[in-house]
Amino acid sequence: MFYYLLKYVLLGPLLRLVFRPRIEGLEHVPASGPAIVAGNHLSFSDHFLMPAILKRRITFLAKAEYFTGPGVKGRLTAAFFRSAGQIPVDRSGKDAGQAAIREGLGVLSKDELLGIYPEGTRSHDGRLYKGKVGVAVMALRAGVPVIPCAMIGTFEAQPPGKVVPRLHPVVIRFGKPLDFSRYAGMENEKAVLRAITDEIMYAILMLSEQEYVDQYAAVVKAEASQKAEQRERRFRRTPLR
Repeated sequence: MFYYLLKYVLLGPLLRLVFRPRIEGLEHVPASGPAIVAGNHLSFSDHFLMPAILKRRITFLAKAEYFTGPGVKGRLTAAFFRSAGQIPVDRSGKDAGQAAIREGLGVLSKDELLGIYPEGTRSHDGRLYKGKVGVAVMALRAGVPVIPCAMIGTFEAQPPGKVVPRLHPVVIRFGKPLDFSRYAGMENEKAVLRAITDEIMYAILMLSEQEYVDQYAAVVKAEASQKAEQRERRFRRTPLR
């Protein structure tokens, strides 16, 4: 109930007013039945813009940190994400991927839409990064189509670290459903999973027209953070003249 209150009364109208999103290819999202919507991830606002414009309810797998924040703010944030249809997934540890797959398959088993960001994290620089194969595993095990989606302009409207979004044109573009039934029963074949994931990422790339980086976003982020820390340490050690 609260999901639809957010969508139609509280949050949805506000998001449409602030971002004024242009929607393209909405006819590619099935009116019923299970499907995966796989998109790029540029901004915190992505979690809410897509549900606001889709006619059907969509459930996203969200990082567990959104649900475990301390204090009153943390509890309010957790309550908000749950009400908005987000499912917490612990991304740490060797079993994190399997937990996400179980949760995603649970959503699809109810004939619902599942939202996934194959990159696994937000892009820190606006580029599109290599996708993780969990989306391919779920598509094959559930036997469902994958609808590629591109969020365009949300990075400029609300880049990482910016709490209050600024006015900027936003386009949400859906592509034709991708059918992977030809790979049925091959969800344990690593080469097949990689090929499917790369096909999904290529479809997103064609829709978004981003620059592509053939590395995982989390790895590039960690390397950039490490380099920044090294520069800061060198600066602190440099004596002032």
